[in-house]
Amino acid sequence: MSAGESIEARTQTVLAELKRAGLKLTPQRIAIVRELACDRSHPTAQELFERLRPGHPTMSFATVYNTLDALVRLELVSALRLNGDQTAMRFDPNTTAHHHAVCDACGAVIDIPALPPSAPLKKEVEEIAGFTVRAEERIYRGLCGRCNDSRKQGAQSCPSR
Repeated sequence: MSAGESIEARTQTVLAELKRAGLKLTPQRIAIVRELACDRSHPTAQELFERLRPGHPTMSFATVYNTLDALVRLELVSALRLNGDQTAMRFDPNTTAHHHAVCDACGAVIDIPALPPSAPLKKEVEEIAGFTVRAEERIYRGLCGRCNDSRKQGAQSCPSR
């Protein structure tokens, strides 16, 4: 799902690819794809499950996870571990080249447009590491605007800091 497409176009593209891959377009799968298509928060499988469960009480967590796994295998969604192996896998519907900014305070994940990769840096990495670079991903860490504002307001209201 690329950033420039409308939500409905993204949804239809992904559903068509799932069908082409031989997966049935069940109401649960359609709901998962629709929810993910309009979500910029990089949700976990558990977060998607909890959001969708009220409208689909018979949906299992396995259905959510298996659908996300299929979307990743078909390269329609990216699977991310942004805080090391200790955190749950997050799923990103934006398949265009981009980086991520991760808030240290609230955990928000924000897409950052990527510039074209640096050819000299790519070559250097390939020479040092001995492998072919497929993609370049960066993670910026710090405070999102909301947490930064909260921290500034907290500092102003508490003179003992």
